[in-house]
Amino acid sequence: MPDAAPVAEPTPSFSPLYQQIKGLLVRSLETGEWKPGDAIPSEMELAARFKVSQGTVRKAIDELATENLLIRRQGKGTFVATHAEERVQYRFLRLRPDDGGAGSLQRRLLDCRRMRAPLDVARSLELKSGETAVQLRRLLLADGRPVVLDDIWLPGTPFKGLSIERLQGWRGPMYRLFETEFGVRMIRAEEKIRAVGAAEEEAEALAVPLGAPLLSVERLSFTYGDRPVELRRGLYNTSSHHYRNELS
Repeated sequence: MPDAAPVAEPTPSFSPLYQQIKGLLVRSLETGEWKPGDAIPSEMELAARFKVSQGTVRKAIDELATENLLIRRQGKGTFVATHAEERVQYRFLRLRPDDGGAGSLQRRLLDCRRMRAPLDVARSLELKSGETAVQLRRLLLADGRPVVLDDIWLPGTPFKGLSIERLQGWRGPMYRLFETEFGVRMIRAEEKIRAVGAAEEEAEALAVPLGAPLLSVERLSFTYGDRPVELRRGLYNTSSHHYRNELS
């Protein structure tokens, strides 16, 4: 009887040292050791803690700053980024006015309800069958004119207690509310974009003719551990705005 074929040993994966330190820093962010807005220890302190060089720590921090998880402040140190930071709070929203203005948008909440997650939503948010989700519907307006109609889905358990009253009483960025009140921080997102024509309800909400061209943007946002925590389906009126992205 021939000998059984030997079982192949798994090939060990190699990760540069700074990437390992980056992973340890992210773990500290995820567990809440350093909360949004907190200063993290100095590079010297972190180098001593992890028994590596300051250069290795600096390279790890540089990557986290590029990913908007940390913010460097000249002469003050390095801080955990928050969605209150001007450069962070709108980093997922790529809509810009054609006239080159500041592009600040006002929000108008239309609805907030808790329900059993539809199958497609549950699949995107990795919810079990029968789990609840929170659905928000809102308009974003520029100079009083609606430009974005958003349908936002959130997993029910992490957002227990989220209500229309709580949202209407909040004055800062919505992601800042999620971060401070519910402990959920959005750190990256994936988008699908396509052109569509405005249906009757959407045309009325955005004050455009039936069938007017709109940009459909479906965004899935993730927190630490690549866990999906928001599904957003937006319809953008680009008659006076455009979608701008930077590629590198």
